[in-house]
Amino acid sequence: MTPMKSVPAPAASPTEFLLLSKGHWDPAKTPEEIQAAIDAFYLWYEKQLALGTFKPGQRLATGGKIVTREGISDGPFPEAKEVIGGYWFVVATSLEEAASLAAQNPCVACGLTFEVRPIETERASAYRESNETPPAQ
Repeated sequence: MTPMKSVPAPAASPTEFLLLSKGHWDPAKTPEEIQAAIDAFYLWYEKQLALGTFKPGQRLATGGKIVTREGISDGPFPEAKEVIGGYWFVVATSLEEAASLAAQNPCVACGLTFEVRPIETERASAYRESNETPPAQ
């Protein structure tokens, strides 16, 4: 009888995560320090694109509109700490890996915060809990 060989578990498939840039620059930082972080970000970002760990995203312009069942109004009007400055896509095998990659962003040192969210691949359903499901009372 031949001994069974140990077969490694298959690697997790990479998936996409949404990376949201939030917040404001640290007011204690000089414009030169902030610009250095921005320049370092673009070098880092281009490297991540080349490695395939990022997919293109964009900075968001100021202004916009809010669309609700009541109509269309000027906006957005989030609280100052909730400002979203841009979005990118991270390709990783887990939320932890995506967050670790986002933590390397040079702009973190100048006050920006990055929220990493898994992308839901299923279609929405009124019968399944989602971000839009009202909280239980």
